[in-house]
Amino acid sequence: MKLNHQLYLYSSLAKFRWLKNSYTAKIMLVAFLGTHVPLLTLLFWFVTSNSYSWEIAVKVLLIALFSTLAGTAATLYALRYLLAPVILTSAALQDYFHTKKLPELPTEYVDEAGTLMADTTQTLHKLDELIHQITNYDNLTGLPNRDLFCDRLYQNISQSHNQQQLAALLVLGIDDFAGMSYGLEHEKSNLLLRAVAQRLTNCISQTDILSHLSQDEFAIAHTDILSFENVIKLSQLLLNTLSKPFLIEGQQIHITASVGITINSVGDRNSVDQLLQQAHIALYQAKQQGRSQYRFYSPEINAQLQERLTLENELRGALERREMVVYYQPLIDLHTRQVTALEALVRWQHPIHGLISPAKFIPIAENNGLIISIGEWVLRTACAQNRAWQLAGMEPIRMSVNLSARQFEEPNLVEVVKQILQETELPPSYLELEVTESSLMGDIQRSVKTLKQLRELGVWLALDDFGTGYSSLNYLNRFPVNMIKIDRSFVQDVISNPESAAITDAIIALAKSLQLNITAEGVETQEQLEYLQKCGCQEGQGYYFGIPAPAEKITQLFQQNLHPLEEIAA
Repeated sequence: MKLNHQLYLYSSLAKFRWLKNSYTAKIMLVAFLGTHVPLLTLLFWFVTSNSYSWEIAVKVLLIALFSTLAGTAATLYALRYLLAPVILTSAALQDYFHTKKLPELPTEYVDEAGTLMADTTQTLHKLDELIHQITNYDNLTGLPNRDLFCDRLYQNISQSHNQQQLAALLVLGIDDFAGMSYGLEHEKSNLLLRAVAQRLTNCISQTDILSHLSQDEFAIAHTDILSFENVIKLSQLLLNTLSKPFLIEGQQIHITASVGITINSVGDRNSVDQLLQQAHIALYQAKQQGRSQYRFYSPEINAQLQERLTLENELRGALERREMVVYYQPLIDLHTRQVTALEALVRWQHPIHGLISPAKFIPIAENNGLIISIGEWVLRTACAQNRAWQLAGMEPIRMSVNLSARQFEEPNLVEVVKQILQETELPPSYLELEVTESSLMGDIQRSVKTLKQLRELGVWLALDDFGTGYSSLNYLNRFPVNMIKIDRSFVQDVISNPESAAITDAIIALAKSLQLNITAEGVETQEQLEYLQKCGCQEGQGYYFGIPAPAEKITQLFQQNLHPLEEIAA
């Protein structure tokens, strides 16, 4: 590194080991040499001249040396104290860096040394404030961060006369903030979060503590608990306040939020972290229930979450360990009672827990993306099995396979289906792909394009769970599907609930007018079957006809030429 020329002497002296660590020693050495070199030169000339006797020369030499040493000692003593501002400033800096103790240097002097001390004091105070701000406060909203929030809550409780005082901790999360922020500019997202922080600040009391935990999460500590109803009212106030539109740079933005709540005592600093974890668990449960919800923490919720986390870890690699199996459930012609199709349903044969319900592991696979690989495996397995049955001489039937929303969003979906059909040599007309309404509504144009491409392959397309989603006639007319499947929630109540019966009748009439086939899911009783037959529904599926069974049992039934419905149901 190139040194400033003004530091040349300083850097040269620093090369000497006995001067390296002491600035005072450098000053003393220069002062000593500066005062002695002229004097020694004079004495040398005086001694070497022959103008005086040796007695006078020795006397003069001794007097000069004594005077010089005394003057030098006084000079060095004074210099040492004149260097005190530099020494004290250096010590203050080292003390601050090691102990974070702010210096108490004088600030009234105006020369260079005084300015150094004053500037150092002012700079370290500002630096300490900046470090405190960065360490303890969120840069975006100006609210306390997680660490300061926990410290304040613990201090608040520890200073209370009631050591068993309860605290309500609420964690608020903006619903689907990640998805919403994709449509906003980065600066608008930041302005929205600041506006949210301001509204939350206006909702809480002076004794409450508000914190910004992460991008879309805030925490509120409520220590003045009068009743559980008081906590509920605060939660409702927060949700209602945030549900009102935000005006950000001329654009109206609507958001909703969910709240997780836990109420407990604060024993030590670590228990605050535990409360936050409990509130997060409750927030997760609230978001599972939909938008703008609040939920209280309970051990049962925690147990469910722990089970979910365990399943998620064990689900990874389940395909490789060959724990996944495909069961098949028949679709029946309601008039001839013949099997017209089989629906492929994935099951997880866990080595310890046995057969795990799809209702438990499918949502997990949807969330972590494993559903893509699992769905592709199910599709390949079902196609290969259907082709194997055909080669074995069985009557060819359709194989119905569900496509998840995540699968349908994959850009290479059509290529994957085409490749699997080629690999398994299954004619496309014997494959039916089921998609749900909600999975099509994200991007209508892309959905229509994908469905048309699948139709061009020659496969059947069925709109699953019809009636539970958007059910827009305009969109339905645009979707190139072959079949509508009436959701089981309507079929189960079709006898007892007039509204379900009316919806079922309307769906069947709509499908007929659009010349679409109709399949009713969840048929479980003779009364339901007769009602569907009377309305003109073509196909049915449910436990009344047969439960899902492994491929081996389906194969045995067909090979024995037994009536599949009776045997599967048995």
